[in-house]
Amino acid sequence: MDASESNNTAGRVSRELASRESDGVHVLLLWHPLDDELTVSVEDSRADHRFELVVERHRALDAFYHPYAYAA
Repeated sequence: MDASESNNTAGRVSRELASRESDGVHVLLLWHPLDDELTVSVEDSRADHRFELVVERHRALDAFYHPYAYAA
């Protein structure tokens, strides 16, 4: 199993579905198979800020590309 299949986020097993990084902001779209739940995880290394959002399936890619809009 590679890293994309066994990420451990907040004590939960997850699978990385998508990842992007730009200007110090790293965004992950994760699937948690035990909960059958999707989350978007954001880490801003410039501001030393991180957060995670639970997202609905039909909004997952939109939330991945626009996480700050979903966090508001």
